[in-house]
Amino acid sequence: MLKITSALLIGGLASGASFAEKWHMPTPYGDGNLQTQIAYSFAKEIKDNSNGELEINVHSGGSLVKHTEIPRSVKTGQVQMGEVFMGILGNENPIYKHDNIPFLATSFDEAKQLWEAAKPDIAKALNKDGMMLLYTVAWPAQSLYSKNAVNSLADLEGQKMRAYSPTQSRLADLMDTTPMTIQTPDIPQAFSTGIIQAMITSPSTGVDSQAWDYVNHYTDVKAWIPKNIVVVNKRAFRRLDKDTQTIILDAAKHAEAAGWTQIAERAAKDKATLLKNGMMVTDPSPTLVAELKAIGKTMTEEWKAEAPKDIGAILSRYEN
Repeated sequence: MLKITSALLIGGLASGASFAEKWHMPTPYGDGNLQTQIAYSFAKEIKDNSNGELEINVHSGGSLVKHTEIPRSVKTGQVQMGEVFMGILGNENPIYKHDNIPFLATSFDEAKQLWEAAKPDIAKALNKDGMMLLYTVAWPAQSLYSKNAVNSLADLEGQKMRAYSPTQSRLADLMDTTPMTIQTPDIPQAFSTGIIQAMITSPSTGVDSQAWDYVNHYTDVKAWIPKNIVVVNKRAFRRLDKDTQTIILDAAKHAEAAGWTQIAERAAKDKATLLKNGMMVTDPSPTLVAELKAIGKTMTEEWKAEAPKDIGAILSRYEN
């Protein structure tokens, strides 16, 4: 059970905005990550524009709350804000899986369109759980890391594949690999101890975890473009005065705009870093693309079957 000392709850739900207070915002990613850097900028803008009346303390690298516990800690008011990889919420509501479906949206333009199609339903679901959506930041397209070259799924058969969401676990099954739930900080140890032999993740995560120390190949399959969401406890937000609420919402708009603008540049930079450190960075073979697209079609149909009305509406808005 999550334990946070009372000292960490200074400026919690019982306090108002009539005096300076400190809020806490856990994020699972390290300081070198673009999403975390945007979180720091977001927090700074709020502090500056509120003249120090509200300070957001960003706790990076899972140092305050484990990744999987962040949504609950925000929902219950143990912390006021938090950042989470949206796909890990997929077991709570299938609409959270929309950006983890392989080959549904593989470019940043497509990812933006899919987000606009899903955003109203995401905001509604969060609202029911006592949270409010502030902003989202995309990741670079997710691609394949492996010890050996992969020209078809047969080259991965029987291997243990890292999974970081329910959707990735299903993908691993369909790839004839064994899914292993491994969070970002544990990736190097998981590879070095043989817990996993392959993973699909962003070039940014590969750089952050120094993937070249334990794998040799990066196959740029561009399977999907997932997102982080930053949420705030609804009660905490409503207790603020209107001016402070506006400051937070404005900072959130700026953070989201910065994220979508900077992510493509960061993706190119991180792929270059993988190359510089000796990894083989290649495009996927036609066979591998065809196999993964077939899996993507299967997973899209399975996803739609989970909630035909809601997901059908998202797909309809996205495709039209």
